[in-house]
This record gives sequence, C-alpha cells and structure tokens, in this order.
Amino acid sequence: QVQVMESGGGSVESGGSLRLSCATSAYTYSAYLMGWFRQAPGKEREGVAAIDSDGNISYEDSVLGRFTISQDPAKNTLYLQMNSLKPEDTAMYYCAAAVTGPMKVRGGLLPPSATYGFWGQGTQVTVSS
Repeated sequence: QVQVMESGGGSVESGGSLRLSCATSAYTYSAYLMGWFRQAPGKEREGVAAIDSDGNISYEDSVLGRFTISQDPAKNTLYLQMNSLKPEDTAMYYCAAAVTGPMKVRGGLLPPSATYGFWGQGTQVTVSS
C-alpha cells in the first residue's frame, strides 16, 4: 500500500502563491508516476501536473508558466509551487501516485486519473479576487 498525504493548502488573494507538498511512500519504488489533480465544486476532477521517475513533466495548459511540479525522493515528497494564483484555481487539490502499469509522461501529455492507484485526501486551495 502506498501512502499519500497532501499539505500546504490555504486561502490567498489573487496573484499570491502557495506551495503544496505531498508526503508519499511511492519514492521507495524504483519507478513511479506522481501527479497533482484538482476538483472545483460542480466540476470534474482534472489533471494539473505530472512527473515520472525519469523527471519527465507535463502540465495542464491553464497552469503552464504559473505552476511548477517538483520532487525530492530523498525526502519522500512531491511539491507543487503555485504562483500568480487566480480565483479559477480555487479547488480541492489531490496528490496521486502510480507504482505499477504505465508510469511515463509521454509527449508532454497528462496521464489520466485512471493511471493512478493511490490518492490523498486532498488539500483546499481558495483564491479570492
């Protein structure tokens, strides 16, 4: 069983920044795929960013240039640095992990949610205008 736990959410004004962290045991595996997703009220969950064990990265178009995904396997932690936040970024943010199956970011595309077998409980991000 892979443990996944997010932290770092909060409330900020438009233009502000937050850094989300995800503590996970996925980094004990030699190959893995890590992702950030978000779900706003009344909307479907959508992928935000992903990174695989080779360091390949992909982003959802609306966050490109504002969000940065990174990882520190030595600290068993995944990060999402979010800058220039907008009210439309308001959502519950989830960290997800995959340690079996297809675990590569290919062609800059975000792997679908079905790729991931382990999910955190989420951390709320609220951006006010």
